[in-house]
Amino acid sequence: MKKSVLIGMMAAAMVLGSCGGKQQAQVDESQDAEKPDMSIFRDQTIYGICTDGTAMNTLEMTTDNGDTLTLSLTRAQDAGKVFGGLQVSDRLAVLADSLKQNALLVINLNTLMGDWVMPDPIDGSAEIGIRIKEGGVAESIDQSVIVYRTWKIFNGELEIELMREGGGDEEETNRYEILTLGPDSLAFRTLGKPHDETETFEYSRWKPKPKVDLHGLELEETNDEFNKI
Repeated sequence: MKKSVLIGMMAAAMVLGSCGGKQQAQVDESQDAEKPDMSIFRDQTIYGICTDGTAMNTLEMTTDNGDTLTLSLTRAQDAGKVFGGLQVSDRLAVLADSLKQNALLVINLNTLMGDWVMPDPIDGSAEIGIRIKEGGVAESIDQSVIVYRTWKIFNGELEIELMREGGGDEEETNRYEILTLGPDSLAFRTLGKPHDETETFEYSRWKPKPKVDLHGLELEETNDEFNKI
């Protein structure tokens, strides 16, 4: 009897241990499912158009593959990772969990594009900047040393390809983390460099300066078509 009881207890322990292992495996798989696959070799960004099912805490989008996704914005909002606002018909770049239930980062590409300038860090007397255009094209604004070439979003990071004057015509790719993005402000900082080489760039949306006369009075805009002789 003692021997049979001992064998029974051992069998029960093995069954319980097996069940516990399965439960733990299910928990681990569930937790892993909420994490994006951040492979550095493959872009996990989802591109698409914001649609009219978007609400305060929910993002609805039609992806470039023709799928309709409905994602909770709670996690992205709590992490401060919703950039550029959400407007119907705007183009978005989104990182989601592997179950495609939660948005982890959202970038409004329509807001990102345009002319961005900041005071020249050398003397502050002029403005320099970057022009972010459709199709991944980037251009320099009043910069002679740096020539911007292309831009893209890769796994939630902003990548900009450029060339430096005197750099032997070698292209350089820099990675940036977007910090803020609004109608009139853009800030990002460098990634993948030593701490003492990390830079933060703060831009404002370029706006044409009003024309003034010799007395400093602002001139009214006129239609040149009506002024031609």
